[in-house]
Amino acid sequence: MKHDSEGRFFRNVCENDVPVSDVPLAASGIETTARVALIGCFRPRRCGIATFTADTHDHLRAVRPDLAIDVYAMCGEGDQALGAEVARTIREQEAASYRAAAEAINDSGASAIWLQHEFGIFGGVAGDMVLELVDRVAAPLIVTLHTVLAEPNPDQRRVMERLIARASKLVVMSDFGREILRDVYGASSDQIVHIEHGTPDRPFVDVTPLRETLGIADRPVLSTFGLIGPGKGLETAIRALPAITAQYPDILYRIVGATHPNLVAAEGEAYRQSLERLAESLGVADNIAWENRFLDTGELLDQIELCDIYLAPYPNLQQITSGTLAYAVALGRAVVSTPFVHARELLADDVGILLPGADSEAIAEAVLLLLAVPEERRALQRRAYARGRRTAWTVVAQTCGALVDGVTRRDRPTARGRAAPALEGAWSLCDEVGMFQHCNHFVPDRAHGYCIDDNARALMLVHSLPPRAQEEAASHAQTFASFIQHGWNAERGRFRNFMGYDRRWLEDAGSEDSNGRTLWALGHAAAHAAAPAMRDWAASWFDRSAAMFEQFENPRAIAFAMLGADDRLGHDPGNAQARAIVERGAAFLSALWKAERRPGWDWFEADLAYDNARLAEALIRAGRRLPSVPLVETGLDALAWLTSYQTAPDGHFRPVGSESFGKPGESLPFDQQPLEAWATIAACAAASAATGNALWSTHAETAYAWFLGRNDRHLPLGDVRTGRCFDGLTPRGVNRNSGAESVLAFHLAYRTMADMFWREAIADSPDWRSAGTGPLPAAAPAPAPALAH
Repeated sequence: MKHDSEGRFFRNVCENDVPVSDVPLAASGIETTARVALIGCFRPRRCGIATFTADTHDHLRAVRPDLAIDVYAMCGEGDQALGAEVARTIREQEAASYRAAAEAINDSGASAIWLQHEFGIFGGVAGDMVLELVDRVAAPLIVTLHTVLAEPNPDQRRVMERLIARASKLVVMSDFGREILRDVYGASSDQIVHIEHGTPDRPFVDVTPLRETLGIADRPVLSTFGLIGPGKGLETAIRALPAITAQYPDILYRIVGATHPNLVAAEGEAYRQSLERLAESLGVADNIAWENRFLDTGELLDQIELCDIYLAPYPNLQQITSGTLAYAVALGRAVVSTPFVHARELLADDVGILLPGADSEAIAEAVLLLLAVPEERRALQRRAYARGRRTAWTVVAQTCGALVDGVTRRDRPTARGRAAPALEGAWSLCDEVGMFQHCNHFVPDRAHGYCIDDNARALMLVHSLPPRAQEEAASHAQTFASFIQHGWNAERGRFRNFMGYDRRWLEDAGSEDSNGRTLWALGHAAAHAAAPAMRDWAASWFDRSAAMFEQFENPRAIAFAMLGADDRLGHDPGNAQARAIVERGAAFLSALWKAERRPGWDWFEADLAYDNARLAEALIRAGRRLPSVPLVETGLDALAWLTSYQTAPDGHFRPVGSESFGKPGESLPFDQQPLEAWATIAACAAASAATGNALWSTHAETAYAWFLGRNDRHLPLGDVRTGRCFDGLTPRGVNRNSGAESVLAFHLAYRTMADMFWREAIADSPDWRSAGTGPLPAAAPAPAPALAH
């Protein structure tokens, strides 16, 4: 199976003017309430990410009560029990826990996933266990990046590039982060959203009553807040104190926060003790007050309001986020900071004092200025408080809600559900040799030439049209038939598959799949071609090449050949070769299903690949042809399981993604292929003909609606106006190429819907009156007794 690898994507270009009225909203299962899966550390864990995630949760719920928010909380060894607001925990060092969380998110019907990302909070190399989750979720992914490294190591780059490839939106808290994502990692500009760190919206307090409670009175107070570790630069601030105490001996430097738990686990309180020894050696120990504990948000804000000057002496000038800095500005504190990234942006326009670097003398000079000139300090406080109104959580949460709305938008498709795709979309991919395999966007790509797979499907399309339309497309049918005929290699007893643009075959024999698909197209033409000469040509070539079936081992190749043989029998019920293919293929698939199925997995194989529903369709049609009720029942059971498995919680079609291929037990949602929708529709048509059960019509409608935008990204892939179809649905939208396989799948899916399920609704169409092109030939045996499926 071939798939284009174009790495760019775009939004809906199918801009038809006629609104959809034929795809019922009820069938799509669309909800009016969006559900957000919020992933990150969470209270009561004591870390900045947990505080941020909890604040996002609380404030988003407050401003957007219409959003349902499920918290998926990271959980380490020894973490405290979490509250009822947590839907599920994720064990940070267990890959299986991430996969289970992804399954739970998909089952919940989440409309969006919002991940808080910091390398250190996830297990694996560079936190790569989080990829076990993001690869498996179907809803649009938003990632808030709390760290964006300008010089990542190879593992960090690998994780970042995967997140970027998966995410619909990347949230950064600084313009610098935006630049790094674009310039270092290649993220697209329209993928990146700048949302500043949210802050409390409190009235400005000049002198807090907490001073009296703590016995501080009028002493000038400096403060630094947050989990303590070498990255805080506290040594630099402490070394500045002797110069400050020389003029203000009663100065008090409050260092508020517990030692970082990871540091405590590694070395206990050795780092804090080294700071205490430094203060003793400088003679300023009495000027420092240590608040060695983790504060909840409310108490932290009270402590920040206590200080006159907030110090941010961070040595890492690439730090893009500091929650405590944002809080200090929002509360109107005078800030003195090293010029790290977040500080440069937040303190611009004289909102605070930016130092030239992590320099003790510069800290002392700035503090002394602000203490000596109170008017300057108060002016700085007013500017800081005004700046903080822009980052108030009420403002930020509204922006977050709008972002959720953007990625979960549920546009009604713009193409009429029962309008026929323009055939020009298929014919535009052809030249005098045949149909090109691939396109760059909508332009045929000569570099990849042709293949018999697509020319076989194209021949099926022509012979699925009503007789008058077949006559109009006769020259195309001639081209496709000629390509197939030329592909026969008599020495190998097989058809070749790939041909270069220079008309040279690139192999002596094609794959089993391509040969099985060619037999299918020949049998289909023998039954459905309007021209007698074409029926005779196809019948003779089917009979000539059918012997190769004896060597087939691949289940799909066998199923394709069975479908062609069933059609061949519709033209010639006594054809011994065709009957043998149906009988032997049915026995093979039935035995395979019995051997491979297990509880919860009623399927022929240990994994799902491509064209899955063809296996069930082949059994259903074989059971009707032979006839055999057990074969029909087996096919119906398998198809019932598959349609249920590929239905999202809100009712839309979610085919297994191509990333699952060859991975037993895996079911990854992307990239979703048009071929799966067509195969499902055709199998449902066979099931409907066998049972008369309207449920199969509903499943087929759901699969066809996938083309029109009832899918995991709410984006149309098929455009009836142009007759083109995009190559797949990806985590970030659609693959903008429109290759032959996708275009043909769209057209052939439409023909099956029109012939099997919309017969009465479009019976007045001029193209319909003498169509006779249903998916099962008129000469098929009477349906088996209706079964309870």
